[in-house]
Amino acid sequence: MDWLQEWAAQVDWVSFVTIPVFTGVIGWLINWSGLVMLFSPVRFHGVSVPGMREFATLLPRKLQEVPGLLQGGIGWQGIIPARAAKMGSIAVDKAIAKLGTPAEFYQQLEPDRIAEHIVTTFRPEIPQLVDEVMRREHPRLWLDLPLSVREAVVERVQAQLPSVVNRVTTEIGIHIDQLLDPKIMVIDHFQENPALVVRIFRDFGQRELNLMVRFGFIFGFLLGIPVALADSIAHQWWLLPVLGVIVGWVTNALGMWLIFEPPEPRKVFGVTVHGLFLRRQDQAAEVYARIIADDVITLERIGDFLLDGPRGDRTRQMLATALRPAIDQAAGPARGAVRVAVGAHRFDTIRDSVATEAVGHTMTPFKDPVFSARQAEKIRDLVARRTKELSPRDFVEMMRAAIREDEWMLYAHGAIMGLGGGFLHLWIFGVGG
Repeated sequence: MDWLQEWAAQVDWVSFVTIPVFTGVIGWLINWSGLVMLFSPVRFHGVSVPGMREFATLLPRKLQEVPGLLQGGIGWQGIIPARAAKMGSIAVDKAIAKLGTPAEFYQQLEPDRIAEHIVTTFRPEIPQLVDEVMRREHPRLWLDLPLSVREAVVERVQAQLPSVVNRVTTEIGIHIDQLLDPKIMVIDHFQENPALVVRIFRDFGQRELNLMVRFGFIFGFLLGIPVALADSIAHQWWLLPVLGVIVGWVTNALGMWLIFEPPEPRKVFGVTVHGLFLRRQDQAAEVYARIIADDVITLERIGDFLLDGPRGDRTRQMLATALRPAIDQAAGPARGAVRVAVGAHRFDTIRDSVATEAVGHTMTPFKDPVFSARQAEKIRDLVARRTKELSPRDFVEMMRAAIREDEWMLYAHGAIMGLGGGFLHLWIFGVGG
């Protein structure tokens, strides 16, 4: 043991002891600032640089992924909000596609209840709608009709409303797979609202994220012990900065591993290890379901997508086709005579105009906040139930998708901070602590 006593006598113990303390503090700072890099800012902050967009295309692909470069600027956007659309896409592929088809989502909304609500909401608006169309399309005929006849036309349209609305909601249900695309809805909404992706992590994972920061100190401190031993033996000025790079990289890698791996419980040296996020998949499912049901796949957004989305023209045409028979029947027994009196073309124009005007009204209840909130409970239950049923591997992929390709930035950030910590300790205490 003479060599041990000789080594101990030569060691500068103040310098030696401070190395693990330094690496521990640096490890804490690495994981704390890494979380800042992950989530903030939600929108890109930086400056535009002329020619940067063109220059960025010449850089290695990994560097092109740094937020802002391909947009022609120098700055930063949180990794997760910067990849919001990508996370939305993978979330659909890995989870929402398994949660249910568009038809299942639609049936969960109880089309019969929607139909009842449409009838209740739309019925009082029919007199004004019919009056506006008739005054526009054939004012002389409409004004010449006795008031009782005009009221009879309106009453017939109102009488047709329940059966017509049921036909409308049934038609939507039959063609919903062609009319509604949850993937586009999710991707577009996440891209427009990147803060939602941050909420998914923050709302259920803040406790685990805080634990990861604290573990940064523990990992850094433990890794600092062999660094101190190596420094005390080798007495090389470059050793602390080089080992600091390794410690910084490994600390961040361990932090990410702590959150996401392993996806299923596993024994390591007799200790059960399990990804922190995975331990609370059921709670995460409830949070995820609330955000999806309240902010992403809502009844209002479904209505907007059906009418104004990429396939809105098809929806409008289908609804107008379903509504036309009600206008045909509104004239009652006099339909043939009215058609002759106003002309077949004019009659068809009036019928089509009323049907077209009515399309928007049939979707108005989708925008009713009280009704939408009630129906959101159905979507929330479906999403929560199916998310809990996801395999741990699929759940991890859904949550990690937004950062997987950009994790190297976090590791590089850790390595740079470790390098700086090594130089700082070298500057304060010198070589051979």
